[in-house]
Amino acid sequence: MQTVLIVEDEEDIRELLALRVKREGFAALEAADGAVALKLAARHRPDIILLDIMLPGQDGLTVCKNLQRSAETAAIPVIMLTARGEEMDRVVGLELGAADYVVKPFSVREVILRIRAVLRRTRPPSENLTLHCGSVRMDLAEHSVSVAASPVVLTLTEFRLLEDLLRHRGKARSREQLLDSVWGYSFEGYARTVDTHVRRLRGKLGAASGCIETIRGVGYKAREEESC
Repeated sequence: MQTVLIVEDEEDIRELLALRVKREGFAALEAADGAVALKLAARHRPDIILLDIMLPGQDGLTVCKNLQRSAETAAIPVIMLTARGEEMDRVVGLELGAADYVVKPFSVREVILRIRAVLRRTRPPSENLTLHCGSVRMDLAEHSVSVAASPVVLTLTEFRLLEDLLRHRGKARSREQLLDSVWGYSFEGYARTVDTHVRRLRGKLGAASGCIETIRGVGYKAREEESC
């Protein structure tokens, strides 16, 4: 049974979401603040997290950052819940690695649909598939990445971004294509989200960062040469 961690300080909303996800066949964990959420995430490794932005103490954006910094929780997809529908809040959430967002007021049915969509996108492959570019190796079944045999810890979004580039190795991928494949969005205005994640990904790949090539005016591609 897949588990949903619901991080929401408004008790009525939190209990309603917990009730509905249980009815949909999920297990539910609940937290009313960021500190408890981080402890539950590290201890139970939920399959997905619903994370409200407006929380007491650490806000949701800070909690999201802390989740991404830990190897134990970096791969857990996060759906941000926010009462603020402004574009900048959505952009910041996506740049921090959130897999999706829902703006309040929302229908619980919409949240359930978003949960299922994110889980489908992040489901590990059944086949033992390995992708590579030079010294970069990606094992999709084990959800692991290494550079010159040294492990590299990536967030879920970084992992999916690298996976897309390596699956299309040698081919240019536009920012719009990457947004649609990795985040599930094709709307305008979020191209900088791709750029931010590519910059972070290159930083983590270190000496192998040249594996990802910038295609001016288009987007990015993984180099086809072995010695990237």
